[in-house]
Order: sequence, then C-alpha cells, then structure tokens
Amino acid sequence: MRAITVRDREAGIGGLTLTDRPYPHAAENDVIVRVHAAGFTPGELAWPATWTDRAGRDRTPSIPGHELSGTVVELATGTTGLTVGQRVFGLADWARDGSLAEYTAVEARNLAPLPADIGHTVAAALPISGLTAWQGLFDHGHLTTGQTVLVHGAAGGVGSLAVQLAKEAGARVIGTGRAADRDVATRLGAHVFLDLDAGELKQAGEVDLVLDVVGGEVLERSTELVRPGGTVVSAAMPPASRPENGRALYFIVEPDRVRLADLAERVRTGRLNPIVGAVHSLAEAPAAFAHRQRVPGRTIVQVADEPGPGESPRR
Repeated sequence: MRAITVRDREAGIGGLTLTDRPYPHAAENDVIVRVHAAGFTPGELAWPATWTDRAGRDRTPSIPGHELSGTVVELATGTTGLTVGQRVFGLADWARDGSLAEYTAVEARNLAPLPADIGHTVAAALPISGLTAWQGLFDHGHLTTGQTVLVHGAAGGVGSLAVQLAKEAGARVIGTGRAADRDVATRLGAHVFLDLDAGELKQAGEVDLVLDVVGGEVLERSTELVRPGGTVVSAAMPPASRPENGRALYFIVEPDRVRLADLAERVRTGRLNPIVGAVHSLAEAPAAFAHRQRVPGRTIVQVADEPGPGESPRR
C-alpha cells in the first residue's frame, strides 16, 4: 500500500515521503480500515509517540496522521461492534502507525459508525477537533448555561467546533483569532470576536472559562481574565498560573466512541458544522504539512483514489 512515512527525527517535515509500505497487521481487537480521508496535526512530528512505541522502542519509519474516515475491510480476532463494509471514523492510536496511508489498523473501540449522509472529508475533520472541543468545554471546563467562555482560535479546527457547541449549550461565547477570522467566528455563533494581533484580548472582560489551543503569552494573559473560581483549560501546554480559587489544567484528547457518535449525529442534523478549509491528495500531504494554508477549519488529506459514498471528487 502507499503511505506517507517519516524516518529521520532531525529532518522533521522535510523527511516526509510517499512510499510503499506493507499492508498493516490487525492485532487482537483491531480492525483494518481502508482510509478514504485523513487528518493530521502539524506539530505531531514533535510528539515522542511519533518516533517510539509505548515501550520506548524506535518504530521508524512511522506513518503520521491520527484522524481517519473510511471503510472496515478486516476484523481481527476478538473484535466486536463493527462489521466488514461498515463506514467508520475515529482516531488511530498515537503510538502506532497512523492514517496517512491507504490502510491502517485501529482499535475498534476508537472508531464510531459513520452515517451514510456524512462525507468522508467532513468526518475526518471531526475526531480530534470535535473531541478536544467537547472534552475541553464540558468534561474539563464544566461549562454551563449562562456562563461566558473565551475560545481561542475560534475559526480553527478545535475553536470553530467549540464556538458552536458552547453556543448551543447556552453560553456567551467570546472568540479570538486574526482579523480575517472575524466573519467565520461570528457566523458560527461567537457573540464577540477579538483580534489578538490588534491587542483586543483585554476587551474580553471577566470570563468563567478559557479554552486555549494557542499557548504561550496568549494563554498567560487569558488567565488574568478569569473570574475567581473560574477555569483555564489548554490543549496546547500546561498553564503556568491559575485563577484565584480556580483551576488551570492541560489535557490530551482521548478517544470516545459514544461522543464521536453524538458529534456525528449533530453534524447529520445540522447542529454542528465542521469546516474543511483545504483538501489534498495523499501525494500532496508532505507539502500540506510544510506549507499549511492559512484557512479556516481543518486541512484534510483525501487518500482514496475514488470518492466514498456521498462524497464529491477531490478538487
């Protein structure tokens, strides 16, 4: 099969190449998925799990990408809950070969059924961003109706979904980003948009929750805006300080089949709109890593040569 691989940690993005790789082995409780569309995180080549397995052993050449949407083609011994031919989407394990390949092995519990009326490119934009937004807002941030939440990167993959989920929950949503993101963020439901480049963050006033995907100075300045007893949640880095009598935490998104199914139902019924900003072929994936376009939402790699059910051909 064809796959994007990386061998040299020092080379980083420059070491990504399209190569032939062996068809994956399905371990117990795995399924093999024919990947139609995949997502990647630009910083994942800096993750230790990209280079070593859970025992710390070198696993290069490794295949990056951890979001996928596709079709089950094989079930391993002990696998239950899915069937051959079923459309699925979800997360590939961080410490195993990922989704920028024609086929990948994934634990069945990390996948959810994909409704027939959701296209693969849209589904591939949902797992990391959707679960990060949900877990940050509700599992860790405990957001409730009537609270005010500050969402950084409101037009990005995580932020755009967080804005929609927070608004639906009855929160007042303040989104941030660059000036070009304003229209997208407000269209998605942000009540207020603040241009970080223009120094508008201080205009947020007091908030109950900060959901951060930026880190650095923006994260630290945001902590000062949280009311006593409020919460700062970051998916970018551990906060250096916390609100008075409040909480500050860093988290890594976790697979959740039930929540994935819930997010897919929200997409199917029009309550949630994942934004696909750009679509590339598998051969174009190294360039997409290196020169990721400044576009709203997610950049997706369409892996299959032909579109899946309900999918339009890649442009």
